[in-house]
Amino acid sequence: MGTYTVARYQHSPTIYGIPMNSTLHPLDLAIIIGYVIGTIILGFVISKRAARSLQSYFLADNSLDWKYLGLSNASGMFDISGTMWTVSIAFIYGLKSAWIPWLWPVWNQVFVMIFLAVWMRRSGVMTGAEWITFRFGTGRGAQLSHIIVVIFALVTVIGFIAYGFEGVGKFAAVFLPWDLSFHALGRSFTNDEGYALLIMALTTLYCIKGGMYSVVLTEMMQFILMTLACLVVGIIAMIHVRPELLNAHIPAGWKDLWFGWTINLDWSSILPAVNDRIKTDGFEMFGWAMMLMIFKGILASIAGPVPSYDMQRVLATRSPSDAAKMSGFTILVLYMPRYFMVAGLTALALVFFSDEIAAMGSNIDFELVLPLAIRNFIPVGWRGILLAGLIAAFMSTFAAFVNAAPAYLVNDIYKRYINPDTSDRTSVRLSYISSIVLVLIGIVFGFFVESIDTITKWIVASLYGGYTASNALKWLWWRFNGYGYFWGMIAGLAGSMTIPKLFPELSSLNAFPIIFAIALSGSLLGTLLTAPEDDATLMEFYRRVRPWGFWKPIIAKIQAEDASFQGNTSFWHDMLNCALGITWQMTQVILPMYLVFGMWSEMAVTLAVFSLCTWLLKRWWWDRLE
Repeated sequence: MGTYTVARYQHSPTIYGIPMNSTLHPLDLAIIIGYVIGTIILGFVISKRAARSLQSYFLADNSLDWKYLGLSNASGMFDISGTMWTVSIAFIYGLKSAWIPWLWPVWNQVFVMIFLAVWMRRSGVMTGAEWITFRFGTGRGAQLSHIIVVIFALVTVIGFIAYGFEGVGKFAAVFLPWDLSFHALGRSFTNDEGYALLIMALTTLYCIKGGMYSVVLTEMMQFILMTLACLVVGIIAMIHVRPELLNAHIPAGWKDLWFGWTINLDWSSILPAVNDRIKTDGFEMFGWAMMLMIFKGILASIAGPVPSYDMQRVLATRSPSDAAKMSGFTILVLYMPRYFMVAGLTALALVFFSDEIAAMGSNIDFELVLPLAIRNFIPVGWRGILLAGLIAAFMSTFAAFVNAAPAYLVNDIYKRYINPDTSDRTSVRLSYISSIVLVLIGIVFGFFVESIDTITKWIVASLYGGYTASNALKWLWWRFNGYGYFWGMIAGLAGSMTIPKLFPELSSLNAFPIIFAIALSGSLLGTLLTAPEDDATLMEFYRRVRPWGFWKPIIAKIQAEDASFQGNTSFWHDMLNCALGITWQMTQVILPMYLVFGMWSEMAVTLAVFSLCTWLLKRWWWDRLE
C-alpha cells in the first residue's frame, strides 16, 4: 500500500503520499454529505409503498426475503455507540474483551436463531404487545400485561435513543468542521449535542416517511458500506502494526483469550489509569463476572428479544423457518467484519496513540479511542467512507428503534383502546407523530447521560434484569398468567430504577441477581394468587407456538381432542444447538482479532472449530427447519 509514515496527530501522517490531517478533507466531507442525502431521498421515494397500511409500514407486508432482513438486522446492531464501546474494551482487555459483550448477552441471537424465532413467527402478530394478548387472552390480567409491555417497549426505545444521542454527538464532533453549539431554551447546547440533534433529525425524517421498507433498504446499503470500511481499516492495521510492535505496547496476558478467577492484566508500567478503569468496571474478579454473565445470559436469552427492532424483524419474515434463517444469517454477516475493524482500530490506537492517551492522566475517556484512531490513522477518501459507514450504522440502529416503537402506541394503544375503526392512512400519520414525540423524549434523556458505558450497563444489566423473569416464564410454564406477567414486569422495572440508586457502589452486573429476584417474586406472587388463564387461550397458544417447558396439562387437553397431536420434546436438542451456536458465534468474534494481531496458530485452531460448528449446525439445525 505504499509508504506510510505515522506520527502524532499534531503532525501529518501520509499514505500513498496523501496527508492525513486532523481536519476533515473536502473529499471525506463530500462522501458523508452525499450518503446522508441519498439515504433521505430513498426514504421519500418508497414512502408511498410503506403508507398503504400498518402491515406495510411496520412489517413490509411480510414480503421481504430473509437474507435482506438478516442484513438489515445486522446493520441495526452495528451502531456507533456500540462500536465505540467495543473498541474501548478491546483497548483495555485485549482478547478477553471478546467475553464482555456476554453482558447483553450477545448470544441471545443464537437462542433466537435456534428456536425462539420460530416460536415468535408462528404467532402471526405485528408487535410484542400484541403477542402478549395472544399468550394471555383478553381478560383483566392480559390487559394489564398488554399495557406494561407497551410501557417497557417505550422505556427501552427511549433508553436506546439516549444511548445513541450520547455516542453519535461525541463521535461526529471529532471530525465534522462546523461549530453547532448554540443557546436556546435557557441553556447552552454543546457542539456534541448540536451534531447529535442534527443527525437524529435527518434520520427521523427518512425513517418515518418510509417505514419498514425504508429501514430495510437503507440498512442493506449501510451494511455494504460499513463492511467495505471494516475491511479497509483491518488491512491498514495489519500492514502497519506488526505483532512485535503491538507486543511492546500491551501488558502481559493481553493476548490471552482464556482467564482465571482474576483478570491478570497489569497496565502499571504502560498506562496506570487503565487499572483504575478495570476496577471501576468490576472485572478484577473476572471469573465471578463470567459466572454472573452466563447466569444472566441463559435466562435473558430464553426470555427472548425485547419488544423492539430485533423482534420486529422476526415478525416481518415470510415464515417461521425464514425467521430462524434470518437470525442465523445476522450472526454470520455481522461479527467478522465488525471485529476486523475493531481489532484494527485497537491496534493502531495502542501503537500510535498511547502517548496521547497517557497524557490524559486519570481522566482518560476511552470512548474517544475510536474517533481519535480514525482521525489520525485512516487516509483521506477511506476516512470519508468509514465515517459515512459509521454514521450510517448509527442511522440504521436509530431508525430501527424509531420504526419499531410507534407500532406500540398506534396499534396497541390507540387502535385497541381509543379508536379501533381508525383508517390505515390515519394510523400511519399517527405513527409519524409518535416517532417524533419519542425521539424528542429520548433526546431529553440523552442530555443527562454521563457516558456510553454508563447507559450501556444500565440497559443490559438493570433494565434487562427487570424484563427477564416474566418473559422467560411466559414460554416455559402453562400456569403463568397475565397478572403474573404484569406484577413481574412492574417489580422488575421498579427494581431496575431503584436498586442502582439505593446501592450506587454495586456494579450493574452484580445488581442483576437482585433485580431478577425482585421480578421473579412479583411474577410468582401475581400468578399463584390469581386464577390461571382459560383453557381455550392456553390450548390455542400451544397448538400454534409449541414451546417446550412445563405444558403437560395443556398438551393432555389438546390430545383429548386430537390424539395425533405431539408436544415439543426438543429441549435437549435445542440446547445442544445453542451451545454449538454460541461457540460458532464466538469463533467469528476472535477469528478477525487473531488475524489482525498476527496470532496464526490460534487462528488456525479457531478456523477449524468454526468449520466444525458450521457443519454440525447445518446437519442438526438448518436441515431440520420446518
